[in-house]
Amino acid sequence: MSQQRQRTWWDFGITGMADFQMSMKRVYAWYENDILDRPPVRFVAHNAFLEAAKDNISQLSPAGKKAWWFDVETQVDLFIKSIDGCEFHGETFPVFFPNLGPDVYAAFYGAELEFGEVTSWSVPLIREWDDTEKLKLDMDNEYFRKLEELTKYAIEQSSGRYMVGYTDFHPGLDCAAAWRDPQQLCFDMIDEPEKVKELADLAIADFDFIYDHFDKILKDHGQLSVSWMGIPSFERMHIPSCDFSTLISPKFFNEFGLPILQREVQSMTHNIFHVDGQGVSRHLEAILSVPQVHALQWVQGVGDDLPIMQWVPFLKELQERSVPIIVDLNKKELGDFMIAMKPHGLFLWMETENREEELDILRLMAKWV
Repeated sequence: MSQQRQRTWWDFGITGMADFQMSMKRVYAWYENDILDRPPVRFVAHNAFLEAAKDNISQLSPAGKKAWWFDVETQVDLFIKSIDGCEFHGETFPVFFPNLGPDVYAAFYGAELEFGEVTSWSVPLIREWDDTEKLKLDMDNEYFRKLEELTKYAIEQSSGRYMVGYTDFHPGLDCAAAWRDPQQLCFDMIDEPEKVKELADLAIADFDFIYDHFDKILKDHGQLSVSWMGIPSFERMHIPSCDFSTLISPKFFNEFGLPILQREVQSMTHNIFHVDGQGVSRHLEAILSVPQVHALQWVQGVGDDLPIMQWVPFLKELQERSVPIIVDLNKKELGDFMIAMKPHGLFLWMETENREEELDILRLMAKWV
């Protein structure tokens, strides 16, 4: 990285964010499992601007829902309205990430997406194994081109008010499950393991090329590397995940998922693995065996998986292994959590209601030693 480029990025600056440089220093310390004055903290609900529009979208027909998601100006303008006049405290970086749902990577190869209010899902297209012959990356298809359009329009409208990121990429087994159907893919691992490996290979083969394509668009316009987590990097940040792995045993993950993960993270500077609940956490030994996995996002779930305090022994174990962790907290849990845990290597996410709450939390966290 040249000194000039590094200086430009550190001086990126965001309207409404008082000390961007210090916030980025806290993030970079966290990447290294270190801490400066306090742990980084993010005050935001994921996809809050989409949640606000959910009631209107729910009334639309399937075609109408797709049209809404494909309306570039509506998506970007809704996001801009959601941050208009806001102050961003802590490590709350305002980020617009172009979003057509988690199966969009599968759609680059011909899968059709069905759209709901806040997400979309793939219609399986590999009914017979011979159907894999039609899986070809198509950069001219409507989903790929729409993400390019969303990205470029969001950059044009940003004017220093927010960052623009890249979409939620799910290559590997998640993509294979979207093409084949998750339940069927589970059966295939028993009945046709070599076919599953071939399908997974197809689903990871173009990943670096696709990532580089969108990363170049962002970097050519002075943007950082960031996605739906809202945690930026001046270099290459990626969020590897395997939500499908909640359906399979550690033995099957080691056989089918681990080789994909090892390939997926190689070219990245910072990899934050999205651990989507207990089903995925059973594979942590394999995940953490990959040196390029630099941090984890722990998603404890809802219902009986709340509150966070029941997971303190698990989180302490990760701390002892020097693994940086993102933890989602209810703000009412913060006091007990601070008593139970050391601050080292933690990145907290809390949804708040106003500026005063956020400043009070920051003052409290500054005393956490």
